[in-house]
Amino acid sequence: MCSKSPQDHPCGVQLFVIVLVLLCACFNGFAAFDIEANQSAWLSIDASPSSAKRISKAMFGISFEEINHAGAGGLWAELVNNSGFEAGGENIPSNIYPWTVLGDASQLIVSTDRSSCFERNKVALKMKVLCDSQGANICPNGGVGVYNPGFWGMNIKQGKAYRVIMYVRSLQPVDISISLRSADGSQILATSNIVSSEVTTWTKTEVMLEASGSDPNSRLQLTTTRKGVIWLDQVSAMPVETVKGHGFRNDLYQMLSDLKPGFIRFPGGSFVDGGWLRNSFNWKATVGPWEERPGHFNDVWGYWTDDRLGLFEFLQLAEDLGAMPIWVFNNGVGPNDEVNTSRISPFVQEILDGIEFSRGDSNSTWGSVRAAMGHPQPFDLRYVAIGNQDCGRFNYRGNYRKFYNAIKSAYPDIQVVSNCDGSTRPLDHPADFYDIHVYGDANSVFGAAHMFDNAIRKGPKAFVSEYAVTGNNAGRGNLLSALAQAGFLIGLERNSDVVEMASNAPLFVNDNDRSFNPDAIVFDSSRVYGTPCYYMQQFFRESNGATLLNSTINPSSLAASAVLWRSPQNGRIYLRIKVVNMGSNMVNLKILTDKLDLDVDTTDPANGGSTKTVMTATSLMDENSFNQPNKVFPVKSSLKGIVGKNMVVPISPYSLTGLDLLTKNTNAIAPLVQEFTASVFIF
Repeated sequence: MCSKSPQDHPCGVQLFVIVLVLLCACFNGFAAFDIEANQSAWLSIDASPSSAKRISKAMFGISFEEINHAGAGGLWAELVNNSGFEAGGENIPSNIYPWTVLGDASQLIVSTDRSSCFERNKVALKMKVLCDSQGANICPNGGVGVYNPGFWGMNIKQGKAYRVIMYVRSLQPVDISISLRSADGSQILATSNIVSSEVTTWTKTEVMLEASGSDPNSRLQLTTTRKGVIWLDQVSAMPVETVKGHGFRNDLYQMLSDLKPGFIRFPGGSFVDGGWLRNSFNWKATVGPWEERPGHFNDVWGYWTDDRLGLFEFLQLAEDLGAMPIWVFNNGVGPNDEVNTSRISPFVQEILDGIEFSRGDSNSTWGSVRAAMGHPQPFDLRYVAIGNQDCGRFNYRGNYRKFYNAIKSAYPDIQVVSNCDGSTRPLDHPADFYDIHVYGDANSVFGAAHMFDNAIRKGPKAFVSEYAVTGNNAGRGNLLSALAQAGFLIGLERNSDVVEMASNAPLFVNDNDRSFNPDAIVFDSSRVYGTPCYYMQQFFRESNGATLLNSTINPSSLAASAVLWRSPQNGRIYLRIKVVNMGSNMVNLKILTDKLDLDVDTTDPANGGSTKTVMTATSLMDENSFNQPNKVFPVKSSLKGIVGKNMVVPISPYSLTGLDLLTKNTNAIAPLVQEFTASVFIF
């Protein structure tokens, strides 16, 4: 993901598709797509084995970047923001925001020092409590201390349990109240106390809080009424219920799982390089105990991350999703500084160590670190990408070759992705895949469906790791942008012999930190909804590993594809037809199938019968929201009485339609989908 909108990004998006406006200039906007009202159109499908081709089993996946607080305050379920008080960096006084002091200067003095027991994050919070429970300077009711509002509020739910961990030191006995409270602090939702005289050295303390009430904008409060000096560090509050106990927020994870992604690309995006290399993603700083991770400033998107979502967690996420992990790593170049190829060897060794961490034996140097984190078996890392959007930088090619040669020498099976475009001319360096980012307005992205029609058919295949409709007509993710992207993906399906993988970006946005619009999934502390782009991607999830059939559609205002896929629920084979109608009129689509019989007897969808799923709205500009999360939403219905030879299906204006047609002659077409059955990922 670029740090600016594609229109003004200085680095230049590879093969940036705004130039493709020339390909669709004849449309002069989407009004030109209109055809005569209720005009008939036709779709011809050829099911002969000679014309069929298999789509990559990882064709459609997801691209995760730490942008818009996607991880910190999002997918990673940690509730405390700046839990180690390190957001100001290593220097003191540090920036403790959003921690807030409770009490005035006559009662409490709050500062930071470098007395922590953790060598990689030495900053700790120091509270000098001047008031007491008795005497001349009595503490106010409730005590004095600090509170943390989390990431725009902590979502506390009645009856749910929360684990609070923190490190404490004091030369005097302590009596600290730990409470989860409503946004204004007036209502106590859960509380406990730490009373101890054995904290003269740094001591880890843990309490379990069960909420007696609910508030999506809660805060964590730490207070005392006892005079003395208290040091605090590494304060964490996590819901006990996370995905498989792995720390992922349940509702956001479910949104990812529902996409059935073939792969997950991580951790970015521009986040990988950082604005400056000192702020790039350093994988070694993100593994091991969370308390010992120093965190870093995400200077591209402007916020601190504690790096609780590190390399280990990304690999675990991929495994939990059943998706192939694709690790994007920094190659020593970035927007503002670069490492000369003659000095790149230490960077190369860092990545070799990272691969060993990911897939090395548990007795190896870095594999043992992974094993100590709870995963003795290697992760299934098969793909790495050398850099992000870096091909045009001075040292990229030289550095790339150093990384490529070292990785292939140590791990010959790992597939390597280059940042350089290999679609129109051969690469001048070895690669297994080349990365392309596709951004533009709706016209250009819809027209980009043809960008691989004349691509080189030999050599590395394309990885479209980031695509999106951007600009004024995209809004915050409307129907128009979803339809344009659907047309683009249909074009990728048609060219699946030269396109291996594709993913939309950005994936997540916290509604309180919209650094980039639009996005697929929108959330806040307690709610989540999918944009039309998110639901558009669900139409393509059965394409992973499916068999693409040759098809032709007329007129050009429509885009369509046809694939065969086997349902894991009933084992039956379906013909999935996707149709994008960019026009404002209804189209009666006549479907002609060759060498393919459809089951006209099984009509009940509950028994596996044929269905029609439509996503449309009253306006192309319609968007979903927290108040109307399903304003633009796929609606499924039965095709009873419609399925048959030369069937006619009405296609709504401004719509994406998915037809799942149950096939009859399973034995005749089974060889077409046999590869899919044999190639499903097993973790």
